[in-house]
Amino acid sequence: MLENARKVLRISSMREQVTPAEWQARIDCAACYRLVAHYGMADMMANHISVRVPGEEAFLINPYGMMYEEMTASALIKVDIDGNILGKPDYGDFDFGINRAGYVIHSAIHGAKHELDCVIHTHTWPGMAISSLECGLLPMTQTAMRFARISYHEYEGVVLNTDEQTRLIANLGDNNAMILRNHGLLTVGRTVGEAFNALHRLELSCKAQIAAMSCNTPLHQVPQAVLDATYQNYQPNVRRPYGVMEWPALLRMLDRLDPSYAD
Repeated sequence: MLENARKVLRISSMREQVTPAEWQARIDCAACYRLVAHYGMADMMANHISVRVPGEEAFLINPYGMMYEEMTASALIKVDIDGNILGKPDYGDFDFGINRAGYVIHSAIHGAKHELDCVIHTHTWPGMAISSLECGLLPMTQTAMRFARISYHEYEGVVLNTDEQTRLIANLGDNNAMILRNHGLLTVGRTVGEAFNALHRLELSCKAQIAAMSCNTPLHQVPQAVLDATYQNYQPNVRRPYGVMEWPALLRMLDRLDPSYAD
């Protein structure tokens, strides 16, 4: 029995304690954590995915101490923009809280960008590598051309001070993706599916660039007019919203793999 207890963290259900809208947000947020883990973009228990609670000045974020692959809808902590914990489950022998750096980054965006529902931040090796290159992300593949005008935020140390929030928001601007210099990647979306789509494609772009640059041979250049046209084809005003088609399919995949994310 003790051995099994170490394998699975038993968490009391939050379903009957929240609104249906919040419960759905919890399911989508937990699913996103599982997907980030599934695609190899997690950093153990570091980093964060946050989702706005519908109709409230609050968001859901991971308890600091749980792995991405074990995240569930009930496990998430509800926090207001000022950092006050509004709701969390009984974690048994553990009294998980939230990570300070995660709160500073995510509350900044949720507080300033009310049209956005989801924020994802990662420390993947491709993301960290590209964030450390002076050239940054190059629009060298069709996938990367979507991010031809990606935002950048200079490294100021571990993000613990709220005075950095203003600069984070200013640097993000109206983009849905930002490279945190010498740090990692950040994507946002009007839905969880939209933010995850941006992250998945940005991660692929970083991997492709590292692979190509590692060959130590000149990169093939695409004419600027083609770059500009391709970038425009990826913009929200000329296509359906990202995530609309693939998010239900991703949830079906999770249901086949392990449906416990929705508990």
